[in-house]
Amino acid sequence: MPWPTSTPTDADRASYREAEPRSFWLRTPHEPTPALTEPTSADLCIVGGGFTGLWAALYAAQQGKDVVVLEAETAGFGASGRNGGFAVASLTHGIENGLARFAEEMPLLERLALENFQGIQDDLTTHGIDCDFEATGELLAITDEYQVPWLEEERELLTRFGHQVTVLDQAAMRAQVASPTYLGGVWDHTGAGILDPGKLALGLRDAAIKAGVRVYEHSAAHHVTDDLQVLTAHARVQAKRVLLATSAYPPLLKAIRRYVVPVYDYALMTEPLDLTKVGWANRQGIGDGGNQFHYYRPTKDGRILYGGWDAVYRYRGPVGPRHDEHDATFGTLAQHFFHTFPQLEGTRFTHRWGGAIDTSSRFSVFFGTSHGGRLAYATGYTGLGVAAARFGGRTAVDLLDGKDTDATRTRYVKSKPIPFPPEPLRYAVIQLTRNRLAAADRNGGQRGLWLRTLDRLGLGFDS
Repeated sequence: MPWPTSTPTDADRASYREAEPRSFWLRTPHEPTPALTEPTSADLCIVGGGFTGLWAALYAAQQGKDVVVLEAETAGFGASGRNGGFAVASLTHGIENGLARFAEEMPLLERLALENFQGIQDDLTTHGIDCDFEATGELLAITDEYQVPWLEEERELLTRFGHQVTVLDQAAMRAQVASPTYLGGVWDHTGAGILDPGKLALGLRDAAIKAGVRVYEHSAAHHVTDDLQVLTAHARVQAKRVLLATSAYPPLLKAIRRYVVPVYDYALMTEPLDLTKVGWANRQGIGDGGNQFHYYRPTKDGRILYGGWDAVYRYRGPVGPRHDEHDATFGTLAQHFFHTFPQLEGTRFTHRWGGAIDTSSRFSVFFGTSHGGRLAYATGYTGLGVAAARFGGRTAVDLLDGKDTDATRTRYVKSKPIPFPPEPLRYAVIQLTRNRLAAADRNGGQRGLWLRTLDRLGLGFDS
């Protein structure tokens, strides 16, 4: 069922006009920790209080390290608190993407991914973190005729790597979630679920503090010296080791900038609804099959989060509050929401927001070290980092410690993605790629010369 190509109507725009311009997950203020105001020292200083930094801090503290976390805003303020709330085990942005880049390591990487996913659930129990986690699996929604053959292909691929899978024809898919857009679907029951990422970030912060980590919010780091002094506006941390976990925000290490571009994603959250109009008894997270895709899911209190479609890159990649609003995308999302669920016409959205994704050309986290191995980083998740961030943070700590593990021995951890070109070529390449991805969706999934060339080079771009 083709997506609308007309301009969003006044009714579409009215549906989110009164929406609060902030992430639904960050709607409840919490008491921040004190800012860093005096010099201090630490075994490990972590820059960034999102999922990567907080998982790393908790892991390092459990090893007896004296850990400091510096967060420019509050825990989870960035991508960690602005995403769709999907927790998907994959470390490689899906098996297909992993096979294209790390085929020989995929059995190991899938094992590590599922172990990490189980580790998240164990940590939630151990630390008493209530983040509304539900292991409901994930639905791939087929919405266009050219995607129908993917049903069996996806089943074969997932089952080959040990996933429990249900293939759904049109009637079965619509019985799961009632949308006229569906032609079929694949329900992956393994290593996927939904959660409240804001509650997870706050829960991790509090668990880290209980483990002895010193978390300083509203303490932006702006420089790391050669002798590992991490400088803020009012103080400094003298560290033995440093871990950078700044996601799409400008990194303190210049070399990272070649590999990461900040791409903005946007989402809407509805008011509480009568979800019996939709069905959705099994409460899966859903993503559809296009290059320009939507993701959506129910919340604990009966709302629907609806996001995706556009991936907005701005020249030179600025990141900041002024880019959290994008009316053109909100209008399209509202229009597509009512196209997906016409029975919910008249629904109002209570929250609208945007956030920057740390996009790398391999679509998955990569690692590196500097300062003679005393500084490490993990970044580039490209929008599937809620679960992978635990693996990323822990692996970065292991790299700083020089540990020989199943993960640190892999080419996946040792290698870098293909760098993006400098501006203005970077902007031109990204905009052309976005244009060609949209064209492929309109042309039955046929990838033109430009996309095929990028495929051969291993330089992709994901919406």
